[in-house]
Amino acid sequence: MTEKTIPLLPCRTELIQSVVDFYTALGFETTHLQKSPYAYAVVTRGAIELQLYGMKDYDPASSHSSCYVLTEDVDGLHAAFRSGLKAAYGRMPTRGLPRIGPLKDMSYGVRQFLTTDPTGNTVRVGQVIGGGGEEEPATAPKETFARALHTADLFADSKQDYPGAAKIIDRVLNLEDEQPTPVQRVRLLVLRGDIAQRLGDEEGARAWLEKAASVQLSAEGRETAHDALARLSDLRG
Repeated sequence: MTEKTIPLLPCRTELIQSVVDFYTALGFETTHLQKSPYAYAVVTRGAIELQLYGMKDYDPASSHSSCYVLTEDVDGLHAAFRSGLKAAYGRMPTRGLPRIGPLKDMSYGVRQFLTTDPTGNTVRVGQVIGGGGEEEPATAPKETFARALHTADLFADSKQDYPGAAKIIDRVLNLEDEQPTPVQRVRLLVLRGDIAQRLGDEEGARAWLEKAASVQLSAEGRETAHDALARLSDLRG
């Protein structure tokens, strides 16, 4: 016997069509949609199935609803989702609702990205780095700047505690007795600029991103920092 888990995600009732349109842009098929006597939708993409139910007073801004999708091709899904969203919205939605986040290698052994629909549900898509197996527990690195990146990523993406993430980055960038590698500096600065944008600090975001763009990287460093540089291009574009 094969079991299957299907996430049930809340949706503000009047947003049900915009949410379905969002998942359509990601390549999902709508297999069921009703707006009365209550809002309910089912969307599928391959083996992924999400069911959305309407709530009249649901607040997307305070939503913590989410689910995790494990895949063997996270890069391919990220590219497909980005392409679909850009075609549907005429731009890449990187903040607010809806939005899609950057692709990152996390320090706990997963390469992942997050995308959030118009009603605040976050779908986290990840692939275990280096082959199959289960996601490893989130164990923070011990090195100063790797640990800061690890913790700031968790604060920003998992907890959505942007002030807390900013505080972590600001502290390590102001250290006088230790300095990050150029790749670490780029990653920290890009994340700091990303956070500033999410907080609505456009001027601060531009300053952080300009600093990131000015860091000199070797060819090997640019390859290592590929994901951060791609995010930098998105944020500055």
